[in-house]
Amino acid sequence: MEMLAAVLIGLTGSGHCLVMCGGIASALQMMLPEQSRWQRLRFQLALSAGRICSYALLGGLVGWLGFQAMGFGGIARQALQLLAGLMLILMALYIAKLSSVLTGLEQLGSRLWRHIQPLTKRLLPLNTLPKAFAYGWGWGYLPCGLVYSSLSWSLASGSALDGALWMLAFGVGTLPALLVAGQAASTLTRWKNQPWVRYSAALLLLAYGCHTISLALLRLFF
Repeated sequence: MEMLAAVLIGLTGSGHCLVMCGGIASALQMMLPEQSRWQRLRFQLALSAGRICSYALLGGLVGWLGFQAMGFGGIARQALQLLAGLMLILMALYIAKLSSVLTGLEQLGSRLWRHIQPLTKRLLPLNTLPKAFAYGWGWGYLPCGLVYSSLSWSLASGSALDGALWMLAFGVGTLPALLVAGQAASTLTRWKNQPWVRYSAALLLLAYGCHTISLALLRLFF
């Protein structure tokens, strides 16, 4: 059930993914070698596979940190679940453009991105599938509030394996939107600016965040 929730969060947050990463996907689509539609789709899948693998690696690392916190730091799992629910609510407000709290987290992540971005540029042009995969791996570290919010779930899982699987499922959820961005760049700008896209995603994330917090409180006090 939790893996399904991760996929749904990726899907509902796709509007944010299109705003954050859609331009990159469209630009990369134009950089790919002249090939048939199927061959270009293979390159897009390689890019996304690298990105999703980097999410899974981060999820595993954060899940391991959660395990350490619960085992040696005396932090209850419910407390980490409260954090995860709060992060989802902040993400909902961020997507709806009602709060910019997560911008601070993205600014912290940008410090890591400054070191990774020059390495990705060395992979251009993306004329082989391994280079596309490697570029996608680096792309996964692009500062993104939605990714950071999802990582809080990996932290609450208290397991490296569960944390990795959670982020893998989340990445799969974001895949359709970014493939559409790459294959249909001409419709991207019109679609991503629709208010209903932002508000629908924000409402679903808000509901799931509140649900998570309520469950954590019930387990903590009852």
